Parts: sequence; structure tokens; C-alpha cells
Amino acid sequence: MTPENNVVRTRTVEWDDPMIGASRAATMPGIDYLQAMIDGEIPPPPIATLMNMNLESVGPGTATFSCHPDESHYNPIGSVHGGFVCTVLDSAAGCAVQTTLPAGTGYTSLEIKVSYLRAVSTTTGPLTVVGTVVKPGSRVAFAEAVVLDGQGRTVATASSTLLVFPIPTA
Repeated sequence: MTPENNVVRTRTVEWDDPMIGASRAATMPGIDYLQAMIDGEIPPPPIATLMNMNLESVGPGTATFSCHPDESHYNPIGSVHGGFVCTVLDSAAGCAVQTTLPAGTGYTSLEIKVSYLRAVSTTTGPLTVVGTVVKPGSRVAFAEAVVLDGQGRTVATASSTLLVFPIPTA
């Protein structure tokens, strides 16, 4: 049942074949792979499109995203769901670690701890998310990430532990 004053919104999400980028990840150092994504040579992963998230810059041990949450990311109480914020923090921390990895090496999150400091809404402004490697590793890496709102205020922080492993070849 729909309240009579409701205006239904829609959102269409389109993405490229995720295996195009994944196949290239095994052949390139992580920082080169991510830079190729920024340069448009490799399509972004589907999660980036879904989350309105863009990889803006990378450097050794760091990755910066911009993201634009909209109403489709809202929770039942009328603000952006914490899972959205956790996802963008996880992405920034993971990509920061990826900048330190040689070709043929991947990563996955083992653990993430998020501290939420401010609510996020459509009026918060575009978010900037910065991931930074605390300690790189050949088996386990550690990273931190921070989300800043449009006024530069900290919205949330995270610390992450990531497993580093050889990418399996087909």
C-alpha cells in the first residue's frame, strides 16, 4: 500500500562486465591497475556504480574516492544507511592496500571496525573517502580510512585488516 502523497522514485544502474577489470588485475601492479581505472582504461567495478562512488586518485599506500549518496541509500529513519558508509570505507582501505601490491596479488577484508561520528543525508554534500596503509604486508596488511562530508567534517573512520594472497590463475 502506498501513501497517497508518495512520489515513487526510480534508479537505473548500469555496469560493465566486472571480469574485464578482474582479468587485468592479475597482470598489473596494484597502483598501475587502479590508475588505469581512473584513466578510463579499465571499467570500474559494479559496486562503484551502485554506490555512486568514483576513485579519484591513488598514490603509494593511499586511495581517495568521492561519493554521492542519494535517497536510494537511505535507511528507515531517513538518513544514509551505515552500510553505505562502511562499504565506502572498506573500498578506500582495500584500494589503499592494493596500491602496495605487486602484479598477481590480491586482497580481501578480514576485519573492519567503523566508528560513525555524524549522520549522512542528501544534504551532507559529496563525501570524500581517503584510505591509508598503516602497515603493508605480504600476508596481512593494515589500513585506515576516513569519510569527510562536503564541509570537511569527519563523518566516520575505520581501521581494517586485510588478507593478501596470490590471485589464482584460471
